[in-house]
Amino acid sequence: MESSVALGRLELAPSSSAGGVPLTSRLPGGAPPKEKPGQPPSGHQSQAHLNGCVPLSHQVAGHKYGVDKVGILQHPDGTVLKQLQPPPRGPREMQFYSMVYAEDCCDPCLLELQTYLPRYYGTWSSPDRPNDLYLKLEDVTRHFIKPCIMDVKLGQRSYDPYASQEKREQQIRKYPLMEEIGFLVLGLRVYKVCTDTFDSYDQHYGRGLVKDTLKDGLSKFFHNGVSLRKDAVAASIHRVQRILRWFESQHQLTFYASSLLFVYEGLPSSFSSSSLSSLLKEVAEYNNNNIQVAEHWDYSLDTVYSNRRKGEDGHRGDDGAVSAVSGDGAKGQGEVEVRMIDFAHVFPSESQDHGYIYGLKRLLTVLEQILCDAA
Repeated sequence: MESSVALGRLELAPSSSAGGVPLTSRLPGGAPPKEKPGQPPSGHQSQAHLNGCVPLSHQVAGHKYGVDKVGILQHPDGTVLKQLQPPPRGPREMQFYSMVYAEDCCDPCLLELQTYLPRYYGTWSSPDRPNDLYLKLEDVTRHFIKPCIMDVKLGQRSYDPYASQEKREQQIRKYPLMEEIGFLVLGLRVYKVCTDTFDSYDQHYGRGLVKDTLKDGLSKFFHNGVSLRKDAVAASIHRVQRILRWFESQHQLTFYASSLLFVYEGLPSSFSSSSLSSLLKEVAEYNNNNIQVAEHWDYSLDTVYSNRRKGEDGHRGDDGAVSAVSGDGAKGQGEVEVRMIDFAHVFPSESQDHGYIYGLKRLLTVLEQILCDAA
């Protein structure tokens, strides 16, 4: 229990400003990353951001940089920067990452948990704004060409035990079905092969889903405009099941207002000229032979895959793509990712996290129904 007590100490400690938190910018098991100083930004809302950092282009939920006081940036080195929230949320989330990724961590529970989180590289700040701290995290989408992304908040309630009555009522009003359904779609974007574009849906879409529409609403994330990506659904189920097994085995932590980030490759894999022509024919038939495909589209797909990494293993799915499911149930090259994110409301516990487990089981039920209906 010693590892989770650290979070308890944070709760009991007096609140401190983000600027008072020491920098811990380091790579786990390696030397501290070197940051090159850049020109100071012309303004907080300016497009010339800190040290070459820019707003994360494919963010589907959460605070957006330039819109909210806090937001997520993309660092030139390929990591993402999540601005530290005001106390106690920001310091609590930083303490959580520091505890899980401590170099001397030997707790099997936390070591396994690392495999379900984005990798943590300490904190970062610009020399020009040393008091503005950011969590430096792995960009889970970095190795995807056309990343389809969904953010799903898990649990039966989205407020923690220390929330005020006003906060509790506010969260319940936002989505009254949270306790019954156990999860909430905060946002998603899905790649459409017909048009080489993304369809995006925000939190209002997710809050509009009720029991009768939840399955169809969630299946939008896995439909590329031509067919349902059954391979991505199956791989997502496998990864959620692994996270569920971890939760059922641990009695150290309770998570509130935390999410699962789903990512899969929207671009069909291993294209050859013949397979590309076949897909275009399928798309044309799907659209009653009235589709107009832009001239550059054929070229872009063919070029992308002629330059993709060679020798990918995998089984071909029904849609012609390399399946995300292989011998151990998950493709090694990361065609599908499911990671836990958002830890501003994590607390020590001595029992199972029943609310999160309930949400995972309900989510699995819906995903399995989607796959079953497509069989």
